[in-house]
Amino acid sequence: MPTENNFQHDELSRKNPGDRLSTAELMPGAQAESPAWFDAMAQCGTKLSEAGVRGIVFLHGSIHSTDVFGIQRLDEVGGLKRGYSRGVSGLDALLSLMRDGENGIPAFPHGLTPPFQNDDATWTSLDQRLGDAGNFTERYVTLAEHALNKHGAQPIICSRLLWASEHHHLGRAAAAVRLLADLHGLCERQVLGTGDRILVQAHGQAGLILALASNLLCPSPITGRPKLLGILAAYARETGQADLAAIITRIEPLLGSATRLNGVVLDMVTFGTPVRYGWDPSGIGTVLHVVNHRNLRTDGKTWLAKMELPQITMEMPVAWGGDYVQELAVAGSDALPATDAAKAANKAIWEMVEPYDGFERWLECARRAVRFPSEGRCLLVDYKDCTGSTDVRDHYYGHAAYTRLNALLFNTTEIVRCLYSA
Repeated sequence: MPTENNFQHDELSRKNPGDRLSTAELMPGAQAESPAWFDAMAQCGTKLSEAGVRGIVFLHGSIHSTDVFGIQRLDEVGGLKRGYSRGVSGLDALLSLMRDGENGIPAFPHGLTPPFQNDDATWTSLDQRLGDAGNFTERYVTLAEHALNKHGAQPIICSRLLWASEHHHLGRAAAAVRLLADLHGLCERQVLGTGDRILVQAHGQAGLILALASNLLCPSPITGRPKLLGILAAYARETGQADLAAIITRIEPLLGSATRLNGVVLDMVTFGTPVRYGWDPSGIGTVLHVVNHRNLRTDGKTWLAKMELPQITMEMPVAWGGDYVQELAVAGSDALPATDAAKAANKAIWEMVEPYDGFERWLECARRAVRFPSEGRCLLVDYKDCTGSTDVRDHYYGHAAYTRLNALLFNTTEIVRCLYSA
């Protein structure tokens, strides 16, 4: 996407990413927490520290109770109406497999639903219910910080940030503003400035929050930034969300300044993020997109997913082709906002960031089978999570592998290789 992207949607290019793309496989290695594992992590920590990385933020949401495939919007625009799927073999079966309540992903007990709070109680619930499946656990983050700093002269602070997991445009836009406020607070607390870097690792739709944040961080006075912040501010006032209104008031002047986050550079890594919003590279550092992928194509286009019906409904339950949430939660899908005020604000943001609407447009985007945005480095990884198990909780349709503890060293090594080797 161009500099000054101004919140345009990604172009969903099917072209070969060329030298932006690399591939890897998660192979058996040093056991987590073994001496060899700590030594390898410490070596990565040294390289990160030498590159100026002073903090790593693990940004994630929840798979449970969040309509992760965004089927609510598809149903609203006619996904179940006879005629929409006529002539497309297997589409009804695919929609059924995606639908919340029928896809095998259980809801949280006691009615816990978005917006989730970024607090210890919610973290504990996530860790108990999900473990390390699509969830950066407290143990994962603590181990990362301990191991990375084993030999480092300059400490790397590792922290965990849970976003509200509201899978719609309004929820992601509000989360992007809150994230920038949190990152600015981190810079202030750690006295970070020019020459320092923060690495944000985001799982799933949290990566879309980073895409919006990259547009907000554009150093030019783009027209979309005051418009988006104005929509959010009006919504916050209407709904009595004083905290969100205060954050917008505090963060807006910083976004227009020459040193937006005290001069700190933000590097970004996404794991299994659907291709939707465009990225603006002008106000951030390096970007890497990691996707769980196993090639099932016969046309040589190994960088694309396979979207063939009805076969896809047989592949998904065992995560045969990799991450199906990344492939299917594309433009046109979403959870629905809960109130009329939220729906109105969501529509206003929608008109800015995503021109694609309607059931047929979702199907068109899904069938493009694009794995990566048009900006940033790309890494296709076989995480070896296709074990033949049809228990969704073993793989969450290929979306759980990125945050497993057994992938921590692998992920860190690949991030260092792709972003900080030079």
